[in-house]
This record gives sequence, C-alpha cells and structure tokens, in this order.
Amino acid sequence: MSTRTAERAEPGRRSNAGHNIGRKVLTGALGFFGQSPAWPLLVLLIIFFMLATPNFMTWFNVSNLLTQAVIIGILAVGLTPVFISGAVDLSVGSVAGFTACLLVTIQPYIGLYPACAFALLAGLSIGLFNGLLVEIFGLNPIIVTLAIMLGVRSLTFLLFGSATISPTDDRLLDLVGTKVGPFTFDVLVFLAVALAVGLMLRSTVHGINTYAIGGSRPAAEDAGVNVTKHVVFNFALCGTLAGLVGVTLVGQLGAAAPVYGQGYELLAIIAVVLGGTKLAGGSGTVVGTLVATGALTVLQNGVNLLNVDVRYVTIIVGVVLVLTLTLDRLISGGPGSSE
Repeated sequence: MSTRTAERAEPGRRSNAGHNIGRKVLTGALGFFGQSPAWPLLVLLIIFFMLATPNFMTWFNVSNLLTQAVIIGILAVGLTPVFISGAVDLSVGSVAGFTACLLVTIQPYIGLYPACAFALLAGLSIGLFNGLLVEIFGLNPIIVTLAIMLGVRSLTFLLFGSATISPTDDRLLDLVGTKVGPFTFDVLVFLAVALAVGLMLRSTVHGINTYAIGGSRPAAEDAGVNVTKHVVFNFALCGTLAGLVGVTLVGQLGAAAPVYGQGYELLAIIAVVLGGTKLAGGSGTVVGTLVATGALTVLQNGVNLLNVDVRYVTIIVGVVLVLTLTLDRLISGGPGSSE
C-alpha cells in the first residue's frame, strides 16, 4: 500500500519540482535585470526603432522622449511607494485633471505661483483623504480610490465645464520649456522627484517601514511600526505628485481641460508593475519604475514615427501587462506552488 501511495504521489512531486525549477530560472534571469522585465524590453525597443526609422535617435526626438516621459513618470514614481506598501491608488489621473483646471481658474485672482501651490495642496488633500479612508475605516484601496477617481472627475466637469480653459499668464509655459543645459525644466523636476522618492525609500526609516508593511503588515505591526502613519503618508505623497502633474500639464500644453489625465492612471500602474514592483507589496524600486516608463514612452514614440495606428499601442501595452503579471505570479509563486 505504501509503495502504491508513493507512486501516486510521484507525479505531483515532479510537477512541483518542475514548477519550482522554472520559477528559479525566471527569478535568476530577471535578477540580472534588477527583477524588472522592463530592462530587456527597453533595450529591445530601442534597437528595433533605431533600425526601423532613422529619425528615432536624433537629438530632437530624444528630447521629445524625455518630455513625453515626464507626465506618466511622475505619476508612476508617486504610485511606487503606495504599491510597495501593499495598496493602490486609481485616482491619480483624475486628480491631475482637477488640479490643472483648478490652477488655471484661480490663477487670475491669486497669482501664478500661489495658484501652483494651491494645486499641489489640493492634490495632497485628496491623497490624504484616500489614505485616511483606507486606513481608519479599513476599506479596500481599490474600491476607495476608484470611487474617488469617478467623484473627482465628475466634480471637475461640474466646476469647470467641459471646454478647454486658457490661462491668462503664460509664465508657466515659458518656465516648463526653459532649457537648463540639455534638459527642459520639467524633465529636471521629474528627475529630481524620482531621485528624492528613490532616496526616501532606500535611505529613510519611512522607506524601510514601507517595505516592511508591504512584506508583512502583521509582522510590521508586531514590530511596533505605525502602519497607518506610513501608509497615509504614501497616499498623501502620491496625491501631491498627481497635483504636480496637473501643474506640469498646464505648463506643457498651455491650457487645461477636464479630460486631462484620463487613462493616465492605467499607464502609470503599468509602469510600476512592469518596473518590477510586486502587486502584493514589499518589493520594488524607483529605478525599475523609471526604466518601465522609458520603455512605454519609447514604444509610443516609435509607433508614432512609423505612422502606425495608435490603437495598436494599447493592444501591445495590454499584452505586455498580462505577460508581466504572469511573470510576477510565476516568480512569487502561484496558487499551486509549494514553498
């Protein structure tokens, strides 16, 4: 009887062993790229578009690439700590659109720079509200931020109408387009934000606790970590950076509209996940997020240069996201995995 039982169990053991070996191979392969599939994707896309079109590697186009990466990049950098702590924020695109319209509307009455500060404060307030709802009432962050996304978008249309709003002061447009060396001002702000958030995650107590919370919230609580404080701070930071995106949109486009930011949250989330940040939390880097943002920007830019229908980009991005999630599941261990 024991021999037969062992024979029956043998296929299961082989299956688990094969699964574990495959997972180790994937982990080792991605470990070479910093646990981010975005690295090889970025390299392959750059090589492909270099060969496909001579206009891709011109300095003019490289400058455009950097500028195009700013909006999704700032949103993705803001989302990275939220994801690492095991949460998510779907409202960032709506917050960006709201703060852009708010800035342009109040700027004639209080001045440009106070209006910019007020837009950032509005983003911070919405992010803080998200975090408090999630932590104090124990609500699901997906449901909370989805509700806030819909509410803020509707509020934007109700307050500011549906037409494009033009600013009365063009100084923000001039500032964002100002060249500082080889970079425009908005690109430098983006890089500074990414550096600051990256250092925060790696070199501060808050960053260490953020990883600990995402890795095991009960263990972090048992270790005396004030989980609520750290999670709420990450939501507030995410909202503030969404407000910064609203300000940047006005500076880049010279106007504001309630539709600004629509769908941006999905691209930012894809950049975070593609960059190697685990959906379950506890792992991820700003560097990975930046590389993934670069890969998405290169894809969109290259397709435009080739005059391919932009709808194909959405299909490709969707396929890339599914593959990334599959890799995340295989590496983390799926429902049938044995640890």
